[in-house]
Amino acid sequence: MENDDLARLRDVIARLWQRYGRETPIDGLHLTSVSVPTGPIHAVYRPSLCVVVQGAKTSMLGDRAFRYDEGKCLIASMEVPIRAEITRATAERPYLAFSLALDPATISELLLELGEAEDIPAHPALAVHEFATELTDPLYRLLDLCDRPRDIAILSPLIRREITWLLLNGPMGRVLRQIGLAGSHMARIGRSIARIRERFADQLNIQQLADVAGMSPATFHRHFKAVTTMTPVQYQKQLRLQEARRLLLADTADVARVGYAIGYESPSQFSREYRRMFGAPPGRDGAAIRRDLAPRNDL
Repeated sequence: MENDDLARLRDVIARLWQRYGRETPIDGLHLTSVSVPTGPIHAVYRPSLCVVVQGAKTSMLGDRAFRYDEGKCLIASMEVPIRAEITRATAERPYLAFSLALDPATISELLLELGEAEDIPAHPALAVHEFATELTDPLYRLLDLCDRPRDIAILSPLIRREITWLLLNGPMGRVLRQIGLAGSHMARIGRSIARIRERFADQLNIQQLADVAGMSPATFHRHFKAVTTMTPVQYQKQLRLQEARRLLLADTADVARVGYAIGYESPSQFSREYRRMFGAPPGRDGAAIRRDLAPRNDL
């Protein structure tokens, strides 16, 4: 990405952050501004484009690291649990980025226009690319639209369609196609992932998940790991523990009850695996998060 393109996007993101914070008036368009490097951030990425215009970040999918800094972008082609860290940010030069949700239905429609429907071997659900300069103008127009609420409903879908078209025809198109191809390996694995997310507290049944994907158990397992870099059991465990952390934000949350609610039969196993993922036992971690989020009277 050329410096002028970076500066153009950086200025509009900084301006919008001051006005809106993370949530913009455009559905699925989120901003980030961070002035210091962070510790681990646990989240679930959904199909989206993330563009970094200043600073640097690393996202871990399983044991695989995806590093991207200014002028780079990350494509997430499937819902996957990740661990991320913002690695470069200062008060003078904060980490600035934005993410835009990608619509599988729009991708499918545009693939019909392209006349391309061949399957592609499963790739990891995350990919890092150089930012294509031709995306600068439509992305700037979409960001700038935040300050024109009357125009959002009409113009936002058109600009997002333009962005998706450019992505499909650029270096990120190969991975992006997998989101829109209903019969692709990635889309079939996506259906099994949706089943795990819907029933993450239930005992995992590999045969049922393979049936949802329309694959044999061995083929399903191979493609699942190719896409997520995790086994189905590891994927489910990350979802369970992230949900546990959310539940522990409630003051009245009981650690044992939370463990049972997310599918653990043994409180000690729950505490052990929670500590391994988040670095502290669930009770202590939940209390620390609530303390950090509590309003402060000395400000």
